[in-house]
Amino acid sequence: MRAGANGWRRAAGDPQIVKVVVVYKWARDPEDAAVRADGSVDWRGAKMTAGEDDPAVLDAGRAIAAATGGTVVGLTIGDGDATWALARGVEQAVSVPDAPFTTDNAATAAVLAAAVRSIGDVDVVVIGDAESYPGVVPMLAARLGWPSLLGVASATAEGGRLVATRRAGDMEQTVSLPMPAVLGVAAVGAEKQQPGMKEVLAARKRPVTAVPLAGLDMAPPVAIDSRGTRAPEAGSARIFDGEPVAAATQLVAALRADGAL
Repeated sequence: MRAGANGWRRAAGDPQIVKVVVVYKWARDPEDAAVRADGSVDWRGAKMTAGEDDPAVLDAGRAIAAATGGTVVGLTIGDGDATWALARGVEQAVSVPDAPFTTDNAATAAVLAAAVRSIGDVDVVVIGDAESYPGVVPMLAARLGWPSLLGVASATAEGGRLVATRRAGDMEQTVSLPMPAVLGVAAVGAEKQQPGMKEVLAARKRPVTAVPLAGLDMAPPVAIDSRGTRAPEAGSARIFDGEPVAAATQLVAALRADGAL
């Protein structure tokens, strides 16, 4: 391998053995957030959790590594439980435990990119294509200076390139792209087989490489300047009761009176 300005590149003649980083438990579940009466969002009860895409991310990462005799490194940030990936067969886990939670996609991408660079010799980053944080994957790729592909359902490696499949409407696309690259994986189903208690307990005994935020080659994330929040104005509601035909007639009359029809 030889180093470049944007990360690591494979030199001509090097064997096709890749290092894959799978990113998991990097986002908080919006379902766990609480909305106060004034419209502000309280995230204190929400923790970094495995998203619905994370099992598919791990499957894609392992498939790429298996096709090349490579290795898989798990990466999580904040209070994400690093043993989630270790219990599922990942050889090494890296955590940035003091990474602050932020809803700023750019700040999250900056932390992840710095963590990937700190791991070194990375050929592929696989991360969930989370709908709640749509900017993270492309911004992560931009930070690394690598190409990216979103909506990936499965992936492998052939002839020194990545081969990924994804859904595009009713069609399935097969895309080939060079390494290094960032793949955004979208879940196509639930996790097929969860680890048992034996695997979970064994994973908790395995070491995790903790990298403090100060040890990453990056500027500290800039906090979002919140100028205040407010609850949306409540509008009046009208209920049309009675027989369906009569209720429908009242609804049409009301819509016409309001200029909607």
